[in-house]
Parts: sequence; structure tokens; C-alpha cells
Amino acid sequence: MKRVPVHAQFNFDTYIFDLDGTLISSLHDLAASCNYALKLNGMPERTLEEVRMFVGNGVKKLMERAVPGGLENEKFEKTLQDFRQHYMVHNMDNTKPYPDVMEMLEELKNRGKNIAVVSNKFYAATQEICRHFFGDLVDVAIGERENIKKKPAPDTVNEALRQLHANRERAVYIGDSDVDVMTAKNSGMPCISVLWGFRDHDFLLAHGASILISSPLQIL
Repeated sequence: MKRVPVHAQFNFDTYIFDLDGTLISSLHDLAASCNYALKLNGMPERTLEEVRMFVGNGVKKLMERAVPGGLENEKFEKTLQDFRQHYMVHNMDNTKPYPDVMEMLEELKNRGKNIAVVSNKFYAATQEICRHFFGDLVDVAIGERENIKKKPAPDTVNEALRQLHANRERAVYIGDSDVDVMTAKNSGMPCISVLWGFRDHDFLLAHGASILISSPLQIL
């Protein structure tokens, strides 16, 4: 297996990953469902780059940013539901794991590591996507639910640790956004920020990232 040199040696028992922009390239499907819902409700569509900056805080926040007037728009709830219905059917049209992600997960699993996914994507989609792409490589997958606070609150991470019976002191969080940096901080664990996702190097540094990697193989 090829190894990519990195300035820090990572050796944890538990690896908790963000999903969109970290493990999977999903921007095109998110944008397609967003624009489907906007167009259906007579609203202007958004560019791919606009959607890139809208994602990261769950689908409700994505649509709040995309819909003119946000939550105050009388069609907001319908547009949100139209997005959800479309995305549940089309969430894997173009979505796929980033290069080297599968190799990285397989090697972590071979080493006996705990692997979890925590996402602000709604629960059913998180479960479906993780099951489809990762199967048994991911031990726990947690998405947005009514009874658990979304990231950057630590609740999803805490729930993952609980289900894994894992030690927080031996865990690391990996994500691609400022929300992920805050989530790791609020969860009391180090954060590895990835550079292949939805936010770039300068943005991540400006929002508190301290460990940045450019390939999934650098996690090994």
C-alpha cells in the first residue's frame, strides 16, 4: 500500500468522520435536488458554487440559504419537503466516495479501529448512503434526528462514542468544514481537516483548523 508522508503520526482507536465533503463527493446531487425544489416552487436556481457554500449545517440550513427570504418565505416548508423527497430518490445519482477513501477505511478496519460517521444530513439518507458505499466498514452512522442536536453540538459524536463503547481520549474527528472544526472542539477531541472537500485551505485555517491533509491515505 502506498503511504503519503504527513507531519503528524495518527494512531487512534476510534475515527469519527463527517460524511459529505469528507468521505463522499455529493455536491452535484445536493445541488440537483436543491434546484429541483427551487424550480418546482417558482424560485431562482442556485449555482454549484453557491450550493457548495450553503452546505455543512444540514438540509434545512441549506434550503434556508437557498430559498429567497429563507424561513420567512411562505413556501419554505414545501420547498424543503420537495428537496427531501427528491434527494431520497436521487442521492446517489452522481455521489461516490472520494479517491482513496475506500482503501483508507479498509486499512483502518483491518487494523481493528472503530469507525463512525456523524452527519447533519437527515438520518435516512445517512444510513442509506453509508450502507450502500461502505457496508460493514462503518460501525455506526448517525444522521439528523429530532431528538439529537446537530453539529457543531457534540451530541452526534457523543452518541457515536456511546454506541461504539469507545474512549474519547483515543478518538479523532475528521471533517472538511468550519462546522467540523467546532464539532471536534465541542466534543473534546482533535480534528483532522481535509482539503478535498467543500472548503479550501485558507477558509479552514481562518476558522481554526490546525491539522490539514490532502489525501485520505495520510490518515493511515
